[in-house]
Amino acid sequence: MEVSATRARSREWRGLGRRATAVLVNVFTTVLAVMFLFPFVWSASCSLKTGPEVVAFPPRLLPKVIQWRNFHLAWTATDFEVFFRNSTIVTVLGIIGQMASSILVAYGFARFDFPGRNALFLLCLSGMMMPVYVTIIPLFTLFRALWWTDTLKPLIVPCYFGSAFAIFLLRQFIMTIPLELDESALIDGAGTLTILTRIILPNTTPALAAVALFAFRAIWDDFLGPMIFVDNIKNFTLTMGLWFLKFQSWDQTSGPQDHLLMAGAMMTTLPVVVVFVAAQSYFIEGIVTSGIKG
Repeated sequence: MEVSATRARSREWRGLGRRATAVLVNVFTTVLAVMFLFPFVWSASCSLKTGPEVVAFPPRLLPKVIQWRNFHLAWTATDFEVFFRNSTIVTVLGIIGQMASSILVAYGFARFDFPGRNALFLLCLSGMMMPVYVTIIPLFTLFRALWWTDTLKPLIVPCYFGSAFAIFLLRQFIMTIPLELDESALIDGAGTLTILTRIILPNTTPALAAVALFAFRAIWDDFLGPMIFVDNIKNFTLTMGLWFLKFQSWDQTSGPQDHLLMAGAMMTTLPVVVVFVAAQSYFIEGIVTSGIKG
């Protein structure tokens, strides 16, 4: 009886320990989530304040009166419509180019056996380790020689040469698709392009969605490219437009209008949040499944 009571108490203590650990983990992750979300919440709050409230001390989290007109003022303070259109054009064409080029290269690495394949794949992966600052000067020299500077072409055309990370992600995902499907299609007379379009593409939807999300965030939020290659305000994207808005919205009587800058930042961030929330299930599935088989 004493042994049974001791075991029961031991199981009870182990259960309490597991519950206490779960509570501590939940509290810790909640604190981390609040810390990561606070800058976004603060920016959203500042976008709804007046100018003096933003710089007031001590700072207040919530505005006294919500200023919805800040978004209209930020939109009309500069050519925000032009910036939004340019960002949309660059992002859409860039995503199409990156997905199309990356899936072709990844299909070659995953399904074809040719001399030097592994060496070429490692060379491709080395692109992920190369900082963008190493290539920015050669790219500027090349685009200037092509008379592409101060246009949207330098922001779009490089996407059509693939992305090292996208190629890696898609290659890993394609390798999880049974090779027997390709062999059955070959017996039925299908060619390599038919296999790609009829078998590979329909089965790589989660990975393609993940690639599209990564490309969307990278291209939409790109600041260095437009800053280096674009001079004319008519070709500015949203990131450059926010930089321009910082100076355009300066009021000689009341100083910097940071509430308008925050409102512009919220309008720029909103498409990224909406796209990620709408496609997060595909994004998670594509990331998780791509690591199953190497």
